[in-house]
Amino acid sequence: MRIVALVRGGIGNQILFFPTLDDLKRYYPNAQIDTIVESDSKKAYQVNKSVHDVLTFDFKDRNSMADWINLVGMIREREYDVAITTGRSWFMGFILWLTGIPTRVGYKNNGTPLLNNPVPLNTKQYAAYMYHDLLKGLGIKSPCPELSINIPSSDIQWAKNEQKRLNINDTGYILIYCGTNESSTSKISKEIYPPEYWQQIIQEFVQKQPDISVVLVKTSDNENLVSTVAELQSNVKVTSLEKIGKLAAMITGANLLLTNDNTPIQLAVATQSYVIALLASDEPANFLLKSDKFLAIKSPTGKIADITPKDVLEKIFLR
Repeated sequence: MRIVALVRGGIGNQILFFPTLDDLKRYYPNAQIDTIVESDSKKAYQVNKSVHDVLTFDFKDRNSMADWINLVGMIREREYDVAITTGRSWFMGFILWLTGIPTRVGYKNNGTPLLNNPVPLNTKQYAAYMYHDLLKGLGIKSPCPELSINIPSSDIQWAKNEQKRLNINDTGYILIYCGTNESSTSKISKEIYPPEYWQQIIQEFVQKQPDISVVLVKTSDNENLVSTVAELQSNVKVTSLEKIGKLAAMITGANLLLTNDNTPIQLAVATQSYVIALLASDEPANFLLKSDKFLAIKSPTGKIADITPKDVLEKIFLR
């Protein structure tokens, strides 16, 4: 059997889809499972073993008809038996109908006649559960498995070496992922949390917990933001990384992750690591399971900048 899943959204959304992919592999161990995702989201599959091949298509772009025809052609060439889409528009149903794939699974919408195995859409639940509901279109009605990832051993070793390089002692460290330089396409990271707020949080934390290191995560997407925060608060350490596995390994080793970005939030959930997530207007129940390890601070106004440093510090020290 050959299965393809068209999964829209950023890296965090891909990780939330992992339980669905893992369950597919459990029910069909000999199946080849491929995904089609945004080009920026492909790196998520560095920490997933259930997927054979990851193809890319920029769903969010203003694609021409020729682009969509090329997508249909790419899918048809691979002769899939089953297609699953997280897209909710009638157009995605139309695209899958054009591929000629016998079994087409998606959420009920205006394109339902073209998806011959539609399932009800329930957005008022944890996102991983919402995605897992799609398997009902294949007759799979088992509970959604826990979110999990596979961190390469080389990335685990890298994280251990990085902690030594940063001179982190036995009391550990908190990891701060400040988000990106500009508004993210991620559903959660809609705005930049002010650098001076990060500075206030770090300063008071260091005063109260001087033996615990504070480590900022720097990537190509947030280099300027991290540099600004580091300049405001000099007694921080900075780790530079790009691989998802390395980020996951650093999160696993941390006493606490503090972030407003969906990708590290979901990596923390998948590794059962302590996390405090700063949310603008999103409902915590959609992105975080109920657990003492996963805490959320939701803005009272829908703007992430209206979460005060005091709000964050109270969560840190009452955790």
